[in-house]
Amino acid sequence: MITKLEDLLDLVKSKGKKRLVAAYANDSHTIGAVSAAIDRGIIDATLVGDIETIKKVCAEEGIDPSKFDLVQEANDNKAGALAVALINEGKGDFLMKGLLSTDKYMRAILNKEKGLMPATKNPTLTHMAVMEVPAYHKLLVCSDMAIIPAPDFKQKQAIMNYLIGVAKSLENPKPKVAVLAATEQVSVGMPACAEAAWLGMMSQRGQIPGAIVDGPLSLDCAIDRESAQTKKLTSEVAGDADCLLFPNIESGNIFYKACTKLAGAELACMVMGARVPCVLTSRGDSAKTKLYSIALAALQCK
Repeated sequence: MITKLEDLLDLVKSKGKKRLVAAYANDSHTIGAVSAAIDRGIIDATLVGDIETIKKVCAEEGIDPSKFDLVQEANDNKAGALAVALINEGKGDFLMKGLLSTDKYMRAILNKEKGLMPATKNPTLTHMAVMEVPAYHKLLVCSDMAIIPAPDFKQKQAIMNYLIGVAKSLENPKPKVAVLAATEQVSVGMPACAEAAWLGMMSQRGQIPGAIVDGPLSLDCAIDRESAQTKKLTSEVAGDADCLLFPNIESGNIFYKACTKLAGAELACMVMGARVPCVLTSRGDSAKTKLYSIALAALQCK
């Protein structure tokens, strides 16, 4: 089982190269991360953006621009659409956000006629993060932090399947999933608690194969064994969770930012639920975060 994000780079390298298409890749962090991934033998890459700007950034960073396939499009909206079109034409295996804003990136993915959404009815897109938190003993796979404001029960089931799939891609044969709420007590007045209990029951009855699911769990009980023991909570997941399913975007987003800004966590991020994995990091994220995100998304490619 992979326990460090750095190990992810070796794991994905063993699976064979994939081709990344980066949308509006005009910034040094995106170009640097893609260059590093190429140097590691993980990917080949197409950069869609303003070629003159890309070459200028490459010169400033000491990167040879000939290692990329460059496609000209100086407008950010059009660059997003063109990057998606290249994926649809079979010229790339997964997508990456460059300097364009998240709403423009998602708009290109969600376009009903020319986007990347699967043909299934009401597909669920979710933002996934694999986090390496110094205070925790292994990687945490988390969702959703950035897309679904308040996932309903059906969406939580879809997110659950993505969490389990990503954890298994990290060579975890039977992930432990904590369905989070404000309390580990089953409070009928709190929908998050009730839905977490339903998911836990579904797992006990074999309706969620390949994982151990428990809920509701408060965050302390999910990741701290002493807290679970103090509260006399008996659970295979408590204190040893591999995956965290958040009840809403506020809780997920605050956890994500608290871990990175206050606890020194490193992470990899992507969107699941489209026809291909889509790297989604903040424009301000480091090149290392973007490198890990590229590796994580490449690992999810079919």
